[in-house]
Amino acid sequence: MDPRLRALLLRDNGLVTRGDLTRVAPAWTIQTAWRAGRLVRLLPGIYGDAALIRDASADLPILARVEPELARRAALAYAGGHAALSRLTALEVWGLRRQLPGERVYLDLPSRSGLRARPHLVVRRRAGFAVAPPQAVMRGGLPVTRLDRTLVDCWPLLPPVDRSGLLIRAVNDRLTTPQRLVAALAEVPRMTDRSVLRGLLDRLAAGCRSPLEIWGHDHVFTGPGMPTFTRQARVQVGARTTYLDMFAEAERVDIELDGATSHGDPTEREIDLRRDALLATIGILVVRFTHRRLTAHPAQVRQETLTILAARRRWS
Repeated sequence: MDPRLRALLLRDNGLVTRGDLTRVAPAWTIQTAWRAGRLVRLLPGIYGDAALIRDASADLPILARVEPELARRAALAYAGGHAALSRLTALEVWGLRRQLPGERVYLDLPSRSGLRARPHLVVRRRAGFAVAPPQAVMRGGLPVTRLDRTLVDCWPLLPPVDRSGLLIRAVNDRLTTPQRLVAALAEVPRMTDRSVLRGLLDRLAAGCRSPLEIWGHDHVFTGPGMPTFTRQARVQVGARTTYLDMFAEAERVDIELDGATSHGDPTEREIDLRRDALLATIGILVVRFTHRRLTAHPAQVRQETLTILAARRRWS
């Protein structure tokens, strides 16, 4: 390969535009490298080092045969600074889910953009969209759609089994909030399973922070006789701050839901016991229900909870 082309590819990590190439070498050198199989055209006007092709299968589009990171950079170069990575592609950049083999690169564009979709590249035009806050942000040096809108847009594209967990994780990791997700959903009036997403956001806004808490909210801890629990209630005990799963403030009762894998480690069990004892010093009774009991015997758990709350009211 012409040393000038090689230097450009090295400088830009294997990816160059035709404009950059023609500034350092005549057009015939590009053609020669392309015909010799040393340079590949990933997208119109965008070239890559043929050595970076990871899959020799001719059945796949060329953009699908390079590493995802290179494919993302190629798509953005093709858009010339007028697009942001979106949907499943943005979700990987946000670090919440890796794109699976065969999943395409997604870009969001302003509504007046003339950029066209290409094999393995999906483009979407959005009214009022700009590659700038608040619609897009920079992450890892790449423009991506903001996280709350990314999660909402990905909802119909994800396998149903993965949907809730991603949103719960994003909220638990404080990457976004239920309120921001609700606002993002309002921007998308029509989508598959929208009502299911709205129900999940309602439960996250109510303080549920795990699939088990959501299940308990729906099947056990609401209805006649149940107080309005404060979820993730912040309690200060001396210098320590702790958060309670479900706090009945009037009765001073904290309901803790232990997941299916909880307490497999004796050290974790000891930490919980010390926490429960610390809360007892300020009059808070901690009641724990395991995943198995909650899901296998919901009526029994509900009755026990009502009995405990009634007893605490009598003693207060």
